[in-house]
Amino acid sequence: MTRAGAPAAPGPLLLGVRHHGPGSARAVAAALEAGRPKAVLIEGPPEADALVALAADPGMRPPVALLAHAVDDPGRAAFWPMAEFSPEWVAIRWALGHGAEVRFVDLPAAHTLAAPEAAADPAPEEGTGRALRVDPVAELAHAAGYDDAERWWEDVVELRGGSDPFAPFEALAEAMGALREAYGHGGHPRDLVREAHMRLRLRAARKEFGDDLAVVCGAWHVPALRRATTVTADRALLKGLPKVRTELTWVPWTHRRLARRSGYGAGIEAPGWYAHLFGAPDRPLERWMTKVAGLLRAEDLPVSSAHVIEAVRLADTLAAMRGRPCAGLGETTDAVRAVMCDGSDVPLDLVRDRLVIGDVLGGVPADAPAVPLQRDLARLQRSLRLKPEAEARDLELDLRGDTDAARSRLLHRLLLLGVDWGAPAAGRASTGTFREAWRLRWEPELHVQVAEAGVWGTTVEAAATARAEARAAAAPDLAALTALAERCLHAGLTEALPAVLGALADRAALDTDVAHLAQALPALARALRYGDVRATDTTALREVATGLAERICVGLPPACTGLDTDAATEMRAHLDAVHAAIALLPAEPGERGDAAGPAPASVAPGNAAPGPSLASLSDRWAGVLRRIVARDGVAGVVRGRAARLLLDEGRLGEDEAARTMGLALSPGVPPADAAAWIEGFVGGASGGGLLLVHDERLLALVDGWLSGVPADAFTDVLPLLRRTFASYEPGVRRTLGELVARGPAEGRATRPAVAVPGFAAAPDPERADGVLPLLHLILGTEVPA
Repeated sequence: MTRAGAPAAPGPLLLGVRHHGPGSARAVAAALEAGRPKAVLIEGPPEADALVALAADPGMRPPVALLAHAVDDPGRAAFWPMAEFSPEWVAIRWALGHGAEVRFVDLPAAHTLAAPEAAADPAPEEGTGRALRVDPVAELAHAAGYDDAERWWEDVVELRGGSDPFAPFEALAEAMGALREAYGHGGHPRDLVREAHMRLRLRAARKEFGDDLAVVCGAWHVPALRRATTVTADRALLKGLPKVRTELTWVPWTHRRLARRSGYGAGIEAPGWYAHLFGAPDRPLERWMTKVAGLLRAEDLPVSSAHVIEAVRLADTLAAMRGRPCAGLGETTDAVRAVMCDGSDVPLDLVRDRLVIGDVLGGVPADAPAVPLQRDLARLQRSLRLKPEAEARDLELDLRGDTDAARSRLLHRLLLLGVDWGAPAAGRASTGTFREAWRLRWEPELHVQVAEAGVWGTTVEAAATARAEARAAAAPDLAALTALAERCLHAGLTEALPAVLGALADRAALDTDVAHLAQALPALARALRYGDVRATDTTALREVATGLAERICVGLPPACTGLDTDAATEMRAHLDAVHAAIALLPAEPGERGDAAGPAPASVAPGNAAPGPSLASLSDRWAGVLRRIVARDGVAGVVRGRAARLLLDEGRLGEDEAARTMGLALSPGVPPADAAAWIEGFVGGASGGGLLLVHDERLLALVDGWLSGVPADAFTDVLPLLRRTFASYEPGVRRTLGELVARGPAEGRATRPAVAVPGFAAAPDPERADGVLPLLHLILGTEVPA
């Protein structure tokens, strides 16, 4: 170029930059303003030329990224991120504001996405077993005597200014030329192909605009663009490259994804800090310390204006002592730690996360190209007031409200499609079915997931329905089908339920493994509960669930016989799950009274005939538990657990429970079997410790049995007993120890008249009925006549 202030050397203006460097961005703006080129060529995929005009749209807010994905395989994608302080973004905005042509000159995305992954990895260096990859900034920093590449870059580029807008680029190009002479492609053989394409695009632009153009690219590539090569040689490097059909668009990006620790290859360590340096009109250090103070104050930390003044002074002093032109990130961090955080790294980690990195989320115009599924999702986000945010936030939903119910359906449908925008927050939702808790966080990669899910349909509902039907056809087992049915009910996919339930009924009719049936039932029971609050017709689901429960009742007692230790432990878990599931199964109106009798056990899950009364199913299940308790050959842990479930349900009287325990712990029972029975009856998280505390008859039986275990068998049963009692709360263990230490008192085998001072020996029904009106008032239920 020959404009005023431009370098005397003929040829286009080559502006070598560091991606996402605010110093480079300011230098690019100054050089373009001084050179005033007619065209600006930028490192990026040429397919994005048609999208450049969107950068001038008011709805475009950096950070953003160009997203390219293969049409036939949306999961194969690549991003080209740009922040407000990225030199490429500054060049685009300058060109659009001054009427200059903007073109991208890097290797087309069609070739980039088609290249095998191995092509990006250089061969190992001979004799070392590792690849030789050169970090140009690190090499230059080392040559300058710095042990920190980021600090060197800040000192020579970010924190310095100058009157000549072209001098920094000439100096950097000279340094990179020396590195390229020493290291060649520097462990990046793919760069040779990219640079060949850049030279071809540069030649084409010079034919159209002459030398009145500028090229903005990574400084590493500048020596290659200056190298004299032939068109034939460059085309030879590009010959035979694989190619795929691609689509490109703009997508929002985040500062967090620009950070190196997020895995982005050309990332930077402190995007929030760099954005501050680029955007601060003056006194960047004072403004930064003010931001830090505001953040810490918002977290209720005592930070005053005096802290800000002292932190600025300390940062300036540290910069002078370290020979830096002005305070950089290292000095500001040290000053904040010493002055505002009292030497603690705990609040400093908050500053790093919220400010040094940050959670800024960009935005793109609504008319930017997008797959139909993305547009439907954006429409739903607007209508449901669910704004995508880079910062994680918790969302509490009350499913009784229409808006929250629709939000829940959307989030469940996205999960089914593999779009992990929201995840259920475990332990935060209520124990009922009316509330849900979610944790939402929008990541740029979700745009790729949405593009992948677009193969299933053009709307979220249609795509989720098709995906559910495909999963039902490919489900590996019965448990996967029942989990899928539950997810369909949560997502409100009524059109997918027939296919899912049909596959479930067919699979259940052929599956004779009781364990598989026991694994499948709990999910169906939970789904039926959610069906009530979501106003979903669950008639077909109810028939499948009751059919499964009936088959379990028939096949469970034989399945519990002859199990080894591991299988018995697994069966105990199935017993708990089925018991809880049967308790959750809702009954039809009028079916909560006494059962007329057990229904036939041969009802298949797919039959159209109505299922048995669920009240009678509960009675039938109680009969199954009784058969397990009395059945020979059943492992002690299973028999003990069945007895405990009967006791908790009030179907096993206290006297009968004591007699059952007495039989299980009689001298004729092997100590190992008796210990297993105890584990099943009072072990785990079933509250067995409190049961022994409040029923001294059972405690006396355990104490008497344990005292009578022969010495040679005690060592064998000790680990099992220790595991059982170790699961109790410390207070329960202490109370049990005190009761046992008290010794067998007179009448110990019978329940004391008053177990606890102030409490009667038995419940008083009349006094208990006195609290019912208050309970009905709290629960909003009607008082029975």
